[in-house]
Amino acid sequence: MSIATYTIAAYPKEVALKDGSGITIRPADGGDEQALLDFFLDIPEEERFFLKEDVTSPEVIRSWIAGRDSRQALALLAIHGSKVVADAVLIRRRGNSRSHVGEIRIVVAQAYRSRGLGTTLIRELCDIADDAGLEKVLFEAVADREQEAIKAAEWLGFFRLATIEGAAVDPVGHHHDVLLMAMPLGRWYQWTKF
Repeated sequence: MSIATYTIAAYPKEVALKDGSGITIRPADGGDEQALLDFFLDIPEEERFFLKEDVTSPEVIRSWIAGRDSRQALALLAIHGSKVVADAVLIRRRGNSRSHVGEIRIVVAQAYRSRGLGTTLIRELCDIADDAGLEKVLFEAVADREQEAIKAAEWLGFFRLATIEGAAVDPVGHHHDVLLMAMPLGRWYQWTKF
């Protein structure tokens, strides 16, 4: 079953943050290349370093936008005015043996943190994954660098699977632990939404 089976007609969706400001959440589209690049360029360099790809490369962003395939990955953008303020992606594991598991990745602009946006995006991606019939969603976070994201995921019902000691290295060579978290979907997930 495709990730895209989720009712994409639900987007764009307007959500209110804790402070009452309105944000639009919608799937990424062909016209988002420059806005997405600008968003990532505004993320502090020390945070971008821990992301899995070079998000400051126009070629990387271009390949994401041009190669959009919602059967494998679905990107949601949070928009305030005309600016991208968060990027959230649900990635379906490749291969038959792992096709029941998804992975989420989320980046939120500094000015929009601690306002409920990350939590909202995690919930949106989990809803999409659950609707697509996935059984589990995984989330990785650098333990001492992404505490807000870890708290949001735990609040939603994710649990800690493992800590991989020293799995991330910062620009000056210091090692950081990576936390692997999981959210079971199906009946468990429906229960956590009450």
